[in-house]
Amino acid sequence: MHSRGIPFIAAIAALSALIGSCTASSRNTVVTLITHSSPGGGSDVFLRSMAPHLSRIMQETMIVENVEGGSGAKAMAQLARAKPDGSELYATTPTFIYTSLLSRPAASYHDLEPLVNMFYDPEVLFTAADSPYKSVKDIVEHARSGQGRWGAANPASLERQTMERLKQKAGVNPAVATFEGGGDMLINVLNHTLDMGVGELQEMRGQLDAGKIRLLGVVGDERMTQFPDVETVKEQGIDLSVRKFRGLAGPKGMPRDLITRWEMAVRALLDDPEYKKLYIADGLQPGFMAHDEYVAFVNTFGNDTAAFLKESGVIR
Repeated sequence: MHSRGIPFIAAIAALSALIGSCTASSRNTVVTLITHSSPGGGSDVFLRSMAPHLSRIMQETMIVENVEGGSGAKAMAQLARAKPDGSELYATTPTFIYTSLLSRPAASYHDLEPLVNMFYDPEVLFTAADSPYKSVKDIVEHARSGQGRWGAANPASLERQTMERLKQKAGVNPAVATFEGGGDMLINVLNHTLDMGVGELQEMRGQLDAGKIRLLGVVGDERMTQFPDVETVKEQGIDLSVRKFRGLAGPKGMPRDLITRWEMAVRALLDDPEYKKLYIADGLQPGFMAHDEYVAFVNTFGNDTAAFLKESGVIR
């Protein structure tokens, strides 16, 4: 849940006092925020939008590093080897759990320390603005002809599983192409290589504002406040809803005072008026979970996802 209205100035004052009491060993001059996404992908946009505001609040320099490869496997391996001093953190989404379950990475989500969750991120289906498709029903009907082409961010992602579940619910079997990041997939929607893509609002916001893409539906339980006329997939007759989370993880063994400082910093960040304008515009829904709650959430999500993949015959 969110920070429930803690005044921003009070939160900053409390964080400043904590920072002042921290030992040098628990602070860093530079913090590297790692993402498995390619430039322009959802996690990449999320981190780069957040970094300057988080840097101001934590009084540390934040840089973003794209560690692509293996749908997050390479990024997780790098983080698992890092020192547990907070100098390297990883942007968590359901992808790092799907990658752990669908492949045999050198390091899995079990080898990382969930730090905090920040947001829930509605998934949306979209097409090129000049395509003939006006609704999810139009896309599904085209797929019945055997010529459908859909896109998702990468093979081991919630987006890919969303498309597979949509195929199953709609009774169609289009080809689903996958990419290392949402930016690459977006290009293929714009040039009509793909009929439809799935992703987060923030990674397509520029093209949406420019009138280059059209939203077809929200794969969630509620419509988005920014686009109240865009129906959910459920409202369009397909019983499908997913929920994407966005947070941060670190290496195992992070000290408690460091974890506390990050919890306080993220609470302050979510209440920062400047940053709030950005994440509301991007369609992000605050969903703060402190460390202990987030650890339990990730473990439950991992267990539930493993059960779903086994029931679907994807894994044994």
